[in-house]
Amino acid sequence: MLKICGITEIPFARAAAEAGVDFLGFVFAQGSPRRVSPDKAARIGAVARATARATARSRPSRPLRTVGVFTPRPVDEILLVADAASLDVVQLHGRFSPEAVSVVKSHGFETWILDDGGDPGATGADGIIVDGVKGGQTGGTGTLGDWTRVAAIRAAGRKAILAGGLSAANIAAAAATGADILDVNSSLETAPGVKSADRLFALLGSLH
Repeated sequence: MLKICGITEIPFARAAAEAGVDFLGFVFAQGSPRRVSPDKAARIGAVARATARATARSRPSRPLRTVGVFTPRPVDEILLVADAASLDVVQLHGRFSPEAVSVVKSHGFETWILDDGGDPGATGADGIIVDGVKGGQTGGTGTLGDWTRVAAIRAAGRKAILAGGLSAANIAAAAATGADILDVNSSLETAPGVKSADRLFALLGSLH
């Protein structure tokens, strides 16, 4: 499955939905050039879901789902944003306790958390994100993560989400790791937060 993260614009989201992308990711982290408001995420998500449903009439596909990316903040704030943005999945990018994961899950959200290199099952999350680190920043850096972690995550019964530096040049190799979800962001951009449909189509051509 394929996730495109850092969605900020309706035209690109519509193109991604028409192309059969499985997940659209919205960034809610403060200071990110890809940050959107919950209302904007909800509007974009509604258009993308409607587009995916219309496309599915002629080409069956999985329902499109939306993901919210959160850096550490109080769980009650995360839940408010997740509800307002009509998210399906909450992605916790940073240090969150198993208790925080449990609370998010108890509100009906599938929950993914950043891999810390330890036991993938210890967090209680549904999915574990393998991402690259650059200059102390994790995510959106175009840096490859540790692909060898995919096997351990899947062996622990968790979804393996492979992110960090994925592009048309390496997407086929990334898929060969057996990751459940490939998470692409900055390689599709002409500027931070501005994604190119042409680059998406090139990526899909390399994947298939």
